[in-house]
Formats: sequence, C-alpha cells, structure tokens
Amino acid sequence: MPGSREIRNKIRSIKNTQKITKAMEMVAAAKMRKAQERTRASRPYAFRVLNIVTHLARAHTEYKHPFLTRYPEVRRVGAIVVTTDKGLCGGLNTNMLRMLIGQVRTWQQAGVEMEFCAIGTKGLGFLQRMGANVVSNVVHLGDTPHLELLIGAIKVMLDAYSSGRVQELYVFNNRFVNTMKQEPWRAQLLPLPQQYRNEKGEVIASTAATGLWDYLYEPDAKTMLDAVLTRYIESRVYQAVVENMACEQSARMVAMKSASDNAGNLIDELTLIYNKARQAAITKELSEIVGGAAAV
Repeated sequence: MPGSREIRNKIRSIKNTQKITKAMEMVAAAKMRKAQERTRASRPYAFRVLNIVTHLARAHTEYKHPFLTRYPEVRRVGAIVVTTDKGLCGGLNTNMLRMLIGQVRTWQQAGVEMEFCAIGTKGLGFLQRMGANVVSNVVHLGDTPHLELLIGAIKVMLDAYSSGRVQELYVFNNRFVNTMKQEPWRAQLLPLPQQYRNEKGEVIASTAATGLWDYLYEPDAKTMLDAVLTRYIESRVYQAVVENMACEQSARMVAMKSASDNAGNLIDELTLIYNKARQAAITKELSEIVGGAAAV
C-alpha cells in the first residue's frame, strides 16, 4: 500500500485537475448556448435555399448550369470534411471519421478516386495521416465561423466540379440533435439532389415534375442560377460548420462533466484509502508504545 504522503499528493493533483475540467465545463456550457442559437437561427434559411435549388434541378432551363449537370460516369469524387480544431470533446470526431472511413472504403472498392477539403485541425491531421489527397483546408475558425474564411476552400472544390475533375461532391459533418446527442452526417452537394432532408431529418422529394416547367428569370437564367447555386453551396457548407460547432461545445460540456464526476469518485476512493493508511499507522504506533511500556 502506498504511503500517506503519496496518497495525499495524488489527491491534491486530482483536485487540481478537477478544477480545470469544471472550469472547461462551464465555459463550454456558455459557448454551447450561443452555438445552439446560431444553429437554430441558420437552419430555416439553409433548408429554404435547399428547397429552391431542388426545384431548380428538376426544371427545364434553357441555360444548363454546370452544377445541374450529372456526369454519366463517376471516376473521382470530392469530399468536404468538417471537424473540430480542438479536442476534449469525447468521441465526436471519432464517430464522424469512422463513417468517413467506411465511405472511403466503398469508393476504393468501386475504383473511384478522391479529393478532400478539410475544415478543422483534427480532420486535416487525420486525412494527412491517412495519405489522402487534400487539395484545400481551413483551420482555426474560432468560436464564431465567418463565411469569408470558408469561400476560398469551397471554391477549389466547386472549380473541380465545374471543370469535370470530380463528378460528385459531398460534405461530412456532425449534425446537432440535442445537447446529449450528436450524429455523423453525410450529404450530397453536387450534382443537386432530387430530394432533401428537412429540419427534422425527414427525407422530402421535390413535388415538381422533371422538365415540365421552369421559372421566369430576371435579368437572365445564367446570372440568376450562378448566384443562387453558388449561394446554395456556401450556405450548406456554412450550415455544416455551424452545426459541427454546436456539436463540439455540447460534446465538450458532457465530456468535461463526466471527467469532473470521475475525478470526484476517484478522490473519494483515495480519501478512504488515505484514512485507512493513517489509521493503520496510528494503530501501529500505539502498539509499539504499549509494547515498549510493557517491556519496561
């Protein structure tokens, strides 16, 4: 059994760690509220834009935008991977990257090549260790993401699709459900999907008949479609980043609370061991004193 001094030093060390995890829990809780409000505020716009472009994808337009083009053969795909910049958030990144690995294996078995855009330090490091082809990345976004920081990396992937270098474009991120639940999410960005998911995650198909109708464009179809479809991609990626940040703060708060609780349980166990060791030492000293007095 370790000595009383060693146990006392260990208890002091765990208490110091518990103070840190408790402070991180409170900071994450404060940031989580803001991140959740930002997520809820951005969802209606993102899903409304998605609804509009889903109808556009089924319309009979005189101008065929590259984003509306479906390639007959898929030889190379692009993937935007959204992760956190910091750790200590439980299995948030692990679960999403595990889903990504499964999809990568499926593509490899089909003989499809891949290009990646990494948003977040954790995802960038993972893709580099995996030996993936990372063509663009964005890191250190902070607690409040700004669209202008994402546009450059997104444009690299959009140019690759417009030029025909990649035939499909996906985004991988964590979707915020509630404080205790976050789930990995994969969505197809390009070519535009024929169906989409609403805010509840339900799959909704476009009600428009393919090729039988069209919008009236002002000033012209090219200008309008270029603006709307580019805004659609930017809003979807921004929504993915916002959702992932809300997941990050929620997961970190839960992880730090669990760490604080575990530290408290460990302190209680060590305190019991310390008291037993101290009591045994006192009993031994009393026995020695009594034995010495009897010998005299």
